[in-house]
Amino acid sequence: MSCKKAIVVAKEMKNMFGEKISLNIFTTDSEEAQKYNFRSSTNVLFESDLIPLEISLDKQKMTDFLSEKLS
Repeated sequence: MSCKKAIVVAKEMKNMFGEKISLNIFTTDSEEAQKYNFRSSTNVLFESDLIPLEISLDKQKMTDFLSEKLS
């Protein structure tokens, strides 16, 4: 369930922030994900840093997070 929610929030952030962010969605077994050695099935990164699920699954918290990082 958290994976679907993370994708929904990520797409909303892409719509909100547009060209300021890049959105890529990969499975944990993809070549792109291999270098991170993820321990769970839902992982959200910003500039190669893992974002806690508490933030990445909440639209308002993610909006606040990105607003701060992109300012």
